[in-house]
Amino acid sequence: MIVFPICKINIGLYITAKRPDGYHDIETIFYPLRLCDALEFVVSDESIKKDTLILTGLNDGSDPEENIVIQTVKKLRDIYNIPFLKIHLHKVIPIGAGLGGGSSDAACLTRAINRYFKLNSSIQQLMDIVLGIGSDCPFFINGAPAYARGRGEILTPVNPVLKGYYLVLLKPGVAISTGEAYMNCRPSSVTSSLLHTINSHITEWKDLIVNGFEEYAFRKHPVMGEIKRELYNHGAIFSLMSGSGSSLFGIFSERPELPEKLRKFVIWEGIM
Repeated sequence: MIVFPICKINIGLYITAKRPDGYHDIETIFYPLRLCDALEFVVSDESIKKDTLILTGLNDGSDPEENIVIQTVKKLRDIYNIPFLKIHLHKVIPIGAGLGGGSSDAACLTRAINRYFKLNSSIQQLMDIVLGIGSDCPFFINGAPAYARGRGEILTPVNPVLKGYYLVLLKPGVAISTGEAYMNCRPSSVTSSLLHTINSHITEWKDLIVNGFEEYAFRKHPVMGEIKRELYNHGAIFSLMSGSGSSLFGIFSERPELPEKLRKFVIWEGIM
């Protein structure tokens, strides 16, 4: 079976509190993007007594045994009686980019296994399972635009507010780990919920919507702040860093003419 895990961007990201369990409470809008990985699995030969993973495409050189895909299969096998699998993951979504690629791989594989082996788990049951793998994994079970609270698992559907706009996604040659970003963030309360702000006209977002991780990210990697400024200089209606970085996106009314100094960082673009 082959599936194509999508990625997401964050329209706004507020870190509102440090939780007693070590996580942070956040407020954000998860919005799906068609940039995707390819994930295929088949049942292993009976002589093979373990799951195997082949990684192609973008690869950080990490041990496949530590990959979130393998960890997901092991977690599912604690709950369901499923055979060992041979898995091929072709990575297109960059790592350390704030796009949720690993979480999407885990959630997409979980849903595919549920379907392939006819496990008959409900959407909510699948969301509960993958929450133990990653805080933004539940979003990728459905993958529809959503307002997220808590760790990111309390989801409320929102309108597809970017429909018809042109989005450019850029990834400079730097990476920021999620752990590093949270260690350097400053939780703060919000004056207006993103659930309401998202319904403002997109031309107003620049003054209303922020990403609480940008201050640290831009200070550590000035190129990121420069990219955002240049996106606005070349006609972006709205621009923001996604997640904890390091990717940024610009939203335009139509396809922009970007200079080479920006174009070289583009990893996806298209009409939403």
